[in-house]
Amino acid sequence: MCVTEMEERNFEQRCTIKFCVKLGKTGIESSNKLKQVYGEHALSRSQVFKWYTTFSEGRESIKDEPRSGKLSTSKTDNNVEIVRALVQFDRRLTVRMIASELNLNHATAHQILTEELAMKKLCVKFVPKNLTIEQKDNRKDLCLHLLERIERGRNFLKNVITGGETWIFGYDPEKKDKVRNVTSASPLRKKARRSKSKIKSMLICFFDRVGIVHTEFVPQGHTVNQFYYRKILERLRKRVVRLRTSIADNWMLHYDNAPCHTAISVIEFLAKKGIPVVPQHPYSPDLSPCDFFFPQN
Repeated sequence: MCVTEMEERNFEQRCTIKFCVKLGKTGIESSNKLKQVYGEHALSRSQVFKWYTTFSEGRESIKDEPRSGKLSTSKTDNNVEIVRALVQFDRRLTVRMIASELNLNHATAHQILTEELAMKKLCVKFVPKNLTIEQKDNRKDLCLHLLERIERGRNFLKNVITGGETWIFGYDPEKKDKVRNVTSASPLRKKARRSKSKIKSMLICFFDRVGIVHTEFVPQGHTVNQFYYRKILERLRKRVVRLRTSIADNWMLHYDNAPCHTAISVIEFLAKKGIPVVPQHPYSPDLSPCDFFFPQN
């Protein structure tokens, strides 16, 4: 396939993605339609999501942004020292940001970080955000408020149900050798190994000090918005009545500040049902509900 044909096909698919955005289709629906029409020549899901996001944010141009020339692949001592200085100044820089700053390709920037500087990526939830003075004061007030509630009632934490979401990946067994009849003189059969599947599902989980209260897997193609989350809270409320009879009348909900959690319709629903919410200040990794409890693999 010549380059011109590939560029024309990619341009057509970008037009289709923009059209799907205008129609209110989801990213997954747009990707499926492209696969249905273009087959193996369709854009990858990550590319579809990239263009879907940019068009959703208001971009009108379908053409690629102009590039400043071929990226450098040089791992010179000067580049290594510049990368070291950049990372020491701001340790939250990503490989992509460093490569863009120095006009390096992604692979070269990654090699400098991992091989030359012996650095590794640290999970973002352990990296503190630079808070403003106002945010620090609000966080302090919130912590003092929670401590006061615990001192007033020792059973405060016993009535808290925590909720959160995480992605769950499937693992497919891949056998290196087929099963066959063997004798004692035959070589040992190689064991099977597991590989991460491309299929993933979002798990929504609620738990308290006793254990799991309610779990749900979000169906493929669904988005967890305020309306969907409100239905989940209704099922959770009924579940608490059945499983946690001792706290059914005075339990409290604790979750993070995701948009679907803080939507007005969700807040009104909880207020109508008499379910108080344990507040959590944004950018507080030590107060994160579920990030440190869900398995990461």
